[in-house]
Amino acid sequence: MRRKIKWIGLIIVVLGCAIQLYQPDRLNPPVDESRTIYASIQVPPEVRAVIERSCNDCHSYQTKWPWYSYIAPASWLVSNDVSQGRLHLNFSTWADYKKNRKANKLDGIADEVSDKTMPLKKYTLLHLSAKLSDSDIELISRWAEKEREKLSAPDSVEGDTK
Repeated sequence: MRRKIKWIGLIIVVLGCAIQLYQPDRLNPPVDESRTIYASIQVPPEVRAVIERSCNDCHSYQTKWPWYSYIAPASWLVSNDVSQGRLHLNFSTWADYKKNRKANKLDGIADEVSDKTMPLKKYTLLHLSAKLSDSDIELISRWAEKEREKLSAPDSVEGDTK
């Protein structure tokens, strides 16, 4: 029985080491500041601070990769979450979105923050500072709705920050 436990332990260690050989990409492409959300629409400093604290790791090219993002299988999960986050919303490539899509993204931001589906609970468990307070939620929701209304106005011009 003892010998069997040693073999099982050895197999687990070997497999644990072997899975480290596959490391996902942890890329942060260069950011062209003129193409970010901050260059496209009005983002007050207090809103920007919340976005940078709670959203940027998954929704921009300014991800801060934590130590556990280098250890499989956590590395696979983190990389996938960041890829999916960037796919759904990327503040670094905001200028690439068409006007209607920007309005829809802002609507989604307001809804998901208000519904407390963003940031993800699994993210805030490891990043306590990313958790949104009720005042953060109100701030982000009001800002997103206001900017969406500006973009949705019939005579609005993209990049208008009045």
